Amino acid sequence: MNIKYSKRFLKQFKKSPKKIQKAFIDRQDLFIEDENHPVLRKHSLKGRFSGLYSINVSGDWRALYKDTGEEIVIFELIGTHSQLY
Repeated sequence: MNIKYSKRFLKQFKKSPKKIQKAFIDRQDLFIEDENHPVLRKHSLKGRFSGLYSINVSGDWRALYKDTGEEIVIFELIGTHSQLY
């Protein structure tokens, strides 16, 4: 699996607390091993985020990504539930 990041994601990631950055890296490793692991709580989104999926980074933090279907995943956004939705 090839993982890429949007410019917006990278900007949000750099502004997030170090604890969240570490949590995302840990969850990303788990995602690479098994993208459907129950801890990730992966689900597809509707409405303005139609076509994106969400994974749980920590209690209130989510990472949104697009699956291109060609073994490429692009992380688009990261933030708290209220920041994103």
